[in-house]
Parts: sequence; C-alpha cells; structure tokens
Amino acid sequence: MNKRAGTLYFFCGRIAAGKTSLARKISAAESAIFFCEDTWLSKLSPGIRSFEAYLDWSRRCRAVMGPLIIQILKSGSSVVLDFGGNTVRERSWVRSLFEAAGSNHVLHYLDIPEEVCLAQLMDRNKNKPEGLYFATTTEEEFRQISAYFQPPSPEEGFNLQTKIVH
Repeated sequence: MNKRAGTLYFFCGRIAAGKTSLARKISAAESAIFFCEDTWLSKLSPGIRSFEAYLDWSRRCRAVMGPLIIQILKSGSSVVLDFGGNTVRERSWVRSLFEAAGSNHVLHYLDIPEEVCLAQLMDRNKNKPEGLYFATTTEEEFRQISAYFQPPSPEEGFNLQTKIVH
C-alpha cells in the first residue's frame, strides 16, 4: 500500500437507498474529491433513453474517470465515488482503481429493504433533487434495475462498512 495514497470510498445499495446522500457527507467529512456518475452523465450524454444507453454512457465515463481517479489517489487525496457498486463486475472495476493506485478503500453497503428504497424513490421523484440524471424512475424501472443488484460477499475481500435498516 502506498503510504501517500488517499482512500477510495465507494457504495453499494439498491436504487434510492441513500448512497448519494452518504457519499456527499463522507466527501465533506474527509475533504475528499467527489465523483458523481449522475452529474457526469447529465453533462456529457445527449440524453439517455434506455438502460442499455445508460450502460454505454457509464462505460464511456468510467474510461475517462478511471485514470484520473488513480492519479488523484496516488497524489494523496481521497476520492468518494458515487457510482453504484451494485454488482460484482462494478466492484471489480473499483478494485482495479484502488489497487492501481496502491490505496486503501472502504465499501459502504447500505442494506436497505427494497420496499423502503421504493418509498424513498417515490419521494425523490416528487422532490427531484439536483444532480440526478434521471428526473424520475418508475416502479417498473426500479424493479428492473433491482433485479441486477448483488450484495457484496465476504469472498470479495473489501473493507466493508454496513448500514442495516429493517
């Protein structure tokens, strides 16, 4: 581990679990550089109309951000990565970043029941907080996206902080 490298903080939890709110709090508390995928997508993409288009634009953003995040970590600054680490594949990408930088990491897992997340999503749809790429997400879209969700397992070997809500 590079003694000068910063820490990479990232998140896992269903849509509307509170990942972005927690990411912002940690970024402020740690004076870390905040990367929000929704912000990048809203500024760079011409408009995402499907889940497949989202995946394509997300890959493009990651290709640009990855080397930048590694350099920031190597410089000694910490990074808060507000990207859904919701599948093994997504978490593998994040692992490649902190390993390339020789930095520490913390995976914050928000273990929030699906129905609680759905209720929070409906509230978010009404209030439309700034910085979200999708203005609204329907219950059907929520269910489709939730089908991809994979909680982290101990075998993945992350430094895990879990918040459980029942």
